[in-house]
Amino acid sequence: MSETPQEYTQRMLKQSAGKDPLKIQGATAAKLGRLIQRASSAKLRKKPAPGKWSAGEIIAHLADCEIVTGWRMRQILGAPGTPIQPFDQDAWAAAGHYEKRDARKMLAQFRAAREANLALLKILTPEQWKLHGMHAERGRRDHRAHRGFDGGARSQSSGPGRADRRGEEELRVESSELRVRK
Repeated sequence: MSETPQEYTQRMLKQSAGKDPLKIQGATAAKLGRLIQRASSAKLRKKPAPGKWSAGEIIAHLADCEIVTGWRMRQILGAPGTPIQPFDQDAWAAAGHYEKRDARKMLAQFRAAREANLALLKILTPEQWKLHGMHAERGRRDHRAHRGFDGGARSQSSGPGRADRRGEEELRVESSELRVRK
């Protein structure tokens, strides 16, 4: 599925309508853990089709994205209006050898970074929530947008979308098999 950033934002808004983004994001790591708990390393590394990411690669990507999100939040807090640079997720996947990474270790990394980011968000003042950065592709992004309150950059809920630019991956279990859909 190819979609514009605006179409992606609308899709994420629809999926998370009426839900508390911080609660959804706080539950993501545990949900991912349940999804992969019985999957073998080989299954987590298996690509569903040529050119598609394996479940393990998606989890590695989420771990990297959570670090990026934390950096961006801190940049915005320290220098409101700061430029927010996009990144090439496929270049990061190749350079970071996502295909060789251990999905469970990447999930632990994701969990730690997510917990740190949520802890920071929970202590922001109302004024700090309004601070923003300028994303090179999406324009003005405040903390509410960046964390999914308006569909923002990712859907960290049940399906770990948030490929920084693509966001189509979803992890799910069907009939006791781990599957990845793009």
